[in-house]
Amino acid sequence: MKITFLGHASLLIEAGKSSILVDPFISGNEKASGIINIQDLNPDYILVTHAHQDHVLDVETIAESSDAVVVSNYEIAMYYESKGLKAHPMNHGGNWKFDFGNLKYVNAIHTSSFADGIYGGEPGGFVLSTENKHVYIAGDTALTMDMKIIPVTTSLDLAILPIGDNFTMGIDDAVLASKFVECDNILGYHYDTFGYIEIDHDLAVQKFNSEGKTLHLLEIGASLII
Repeated sequence: MKITFLGHASLLIEAGKSSILVDPFISGNEKASGIINIQDLNPDYILVTHAHQDHVLDVETIAESSDAVVVSNYEIAMYYESKGLKAHPMNHGGNWKFDFGNLKYVNAIHTSSFADGIYGGEPGGFVLSTENKHVYIAGDTALTMDMKIIPVTTSLDLAILPIGDNFTMGIDDAVLASKFVECDNILGYHYDTFGYIEIDHDLAVQKFNSEGKTLHLLEIGASLII
């Protein structure tokens, strides 16, 4: 599985023959727009964790050009389906087997509304499982005890956690989250995009290292293979 960081909380995941885009916020991100061209993205699926603009800005443009299926909670899926896009609705605790593997929609503590004020349902994250790899995509969330449920059924190869603080959990809580999900391999995201969520990279890496864990902070456009 290859995971490419597209800036902020946007990811491109290549799993088998499928291309999976997560929370595309690229054209409006000054740090990413000069590096990533959304016209070059041709995903089969677009996973959306919640409806905030910094997670959905490019969903419609990319879905229209690629014919991708938008996968999210019921409210978000119906929002995009009403616009003529393909959508697959899910809700908390639900599993669905796609051609790339299994997705489970899991809890996140955050808020969710579209820029026009339309309710975006309850936020969530995903546990993505292929034949031999398991990845937790936390979405925007606070630290939550619900994370302890994940390792009961799934042994994770990677946990993708927000670490920017202010709007989500910060570094210290993310370290705790990595303990809750029992994963030592962490990809940080949702940091540095704007002033509220800037972090000290060296300190973040050090705090994870002190707990025997590896924190990956990828440059925009760089990839991690697991």
